[in-house]
Amino acid sequence: MEKLKNRVALVTGSAQGMGYAIARCLLAEGAKVLINDLNQESIERAVKELNTEFPGRVMGKKADVTNKSEVQKMIAELCQQWGTIDILVNNAGGALHTPYQLAEIEEKHWDLVLNVNLKGSFFTCQAAIPVMVKAGKGAIVNMSALAGHWRASLAGVQYTAAKAGVEGLTRQLAYDWGHAGIRINAVAPTVTITGERVKSLWDDKEEEEKERIFAQIPLKRLSTPEEIGKAVVFLASDEASYITGITLDVCGGRYLR
Repeated sequence: MEKLKNRVALVTGSAQGMGYAIARCLLAEGAKVLINDLNQESIERAVKELNTEFPGRVMGKKADVTNKSEVQKMIAELCQQWGTIDILVNNAGGALHTPYQLAEIEEKHWDLVLNVNLKGSFFTCQAAIPVMVKAGKGAIVNMSALAGHWRASLAGVQYTAAKAGVEGLTRQLAYDWGHAGIRINAVAPTVTITGERVKSLWDDKEEEEKERIFAQIPLKRLSTPEEIGKAVVFLASDEASYITGITLDVCGGRYLR
């Protein structure tokens, strides 16, 4: 039985990488999904690919999550087309090709990472929650990272600060809106190879450094994007109906070390 049949979902930053994998997992469980990204060509390619497998259940919208009016317009158009928004996945973010050495991090790098990861998540929540309140239900999953409450392997302090903020946002909104039937949780992966930047950073590491990271992970491997997507599906589904305000570590036990 499909866990998310006919539910309407928005996944930000989903034309490729982790977001694409999350969107595909939601679709596989019966949801309708709006693909959002900044690159129109990438959106069109993703929508075409996914509609081949899940016909009639995929739309695309170019919007900048750091732009409040664009976010509001995107969610309004989604509701106009499909009637509501049941699931919001705030995936847009990451280290965004910024340096990880402290001396190399400039103000523009700090602002970019905080704005996309944290302010972007705030804007989408701010726009989606009133719709969910009217429906009396809704599920929001914010993408954090193990860095949000531990440390980063492939990113700098701007990333750890942003993800810590995402976890704080998650807890407070869950407390504030649980009475309205809205559940808000976060997922925290460790290193997952989801794009060329992460792949390049990982490939550039010495074998000794890779082995050191594997030694920190009881399961002795990195996660796959699909494993992260399945965790998002769980938190968005009725199987997690009494779970709110948590950050779910999907990290192979790395936080235990």
